[in-house]
Amino acid sequence: MAPSPIRIGLLGCGNVGAALVTLVAAQGDAIERRTGLRLQVARVAVRNLGKDRPVDLPQSCFTHDAADVVADPDVDLVVEAIGGIEPARTFVLDALKGGKPVVTANKELVANTAAELFGAADAAGVDLLFEAAVAGGIPLVRPLRESLAGEHIHRATGIVNGTTNYILTRMTEAGAAYGEALAEAQGLGYAERDPTADVEGYDSGAKAAIIATIAFGAHVVAGDVYHEGISDVTPADVAVAARLGYVIKLLAVAEQGPDQRVAVRVHPAMVPLSHPLATVRDSFNAVFVEGEAVGELMFYGRGAGGPPTASAVLGDVIDAAGNLRKGTAATLGLLPRATIRPMDEVRSRYYLHLEVLDRPGVLHTVSGVFAEHDVSIGSMEQELVADDGPGGEARIIFITHEAPESAIQATLRDLRELDVVDRITSMLRVVGAGT
Repeated sequence: MAPSPIRIGLLGCGNVGAALVTLVAAQGDAIERRTGLRLQVARVAVRNLGKDRPVDLPQSCFTHDAADVVADPDVDLVVEAIGGIEPARTFVLDALKGGKPVVTANKELVANTAAELFGAADAAGVDLLFEAAVAGGIPLVRPLRESLAGEHIHRATGIVNGTTNYILTRMTEAGAAYGEALAEAQGLGYAERDPTADVEGYDSGAKAAIIATIAFGAHVVAGDVYHEGISDVTPADVAVAARLGYVIKLLAVAEQGPDQRVAVRVHPAMVPLSHPLATVRDSFNAVFVEGEAVGELMFYGRGAGGPPTASAVLGDVIDAAGNLRKGTAATLGLLPRATIRPMDEVRSRYYLHLEVLDRPGVLHTVSGVFAEHDVSIGSMEQELVADDGPGGEARIIFITHEAPESAIQATLRDLRELDVVDRITSMLRVVGAGT
């Protein structure tokens, strides 16, 4: 006699939810042959019951009452795909407390309430799985959580937002200005009408918090993450970076020092063309992991979109269903709160682009400010940009040796006070050794 199916209660049937329903139907027989599990989408909670949806389910499966789906005794496992913190948090907690495993693709929820959700899952002895919350279809959370559980990870550096990577790719390869590339991304559906969460780094920050939590075994929330976006990146920055052997990417960086403190940040950075992340183009994502014994690993693929994200959700559903059938569950344990290293203490190399007056002694004055704050200059370029005699203007480009963020910020403050400095056009962090 065939075992009874694992009945899924789906909260939300947008791009990801609808793609999941399609995948379950298309792959159901193959999944059953491989695992012995028969999956069935039994109930679906949606806001609008009258909306046409590209799924092959009877209308009787649909309801607008998500709480009823969670409480339904005929639902064995809950998939949360509605997004946001509330009411998603309440539904997930109710499902876990009711002994039902939960799979979610909700990065905002996991990044802000992970400790509470992990605790509820552990108390109930059921799974809370969230592979799709970080990098869409890329298998990342499970390798960090399981395959690398015994690895001492030093750093994870990632391109985890397809919108910003597409924009920067267009600026790099087509010479587009930021606004032009953003409009193109919006036209293609890669960027929302309000792109703030993407272009200012908040989406990447939520994912970085999750990566740090799993990689370092200490709870990091989205509010711990330092953010800078890409809206100030100019075509001139892109051109200079290319000439010097770099490409500009929005990076999410999570690292843990010897003192066990964790630093997590999101900002644009100049990446050497020799680095694997430099080749990640368009809307693709990648995460570069550095460990004590394993060395360097990179996870690469589609970071967003309905089918890739649904694929990751389905992988979690199969795991959770198998564990439910066996009466077991994966666990992260009770994670301690991470001790956060302030951004001021983070060390990096820096690219600075200054517009200054073309006068004798200006370079000496400017470089003296770097010296006052113990910031060593690695390389320098100077060129005349407006030849108006003694009142002309010159451009100076510096790349520093590694220095603490606090020293660079103090240098910038003092440079802005100099009469000979017209403006500081750009400041970018520099990753790696360059070419």
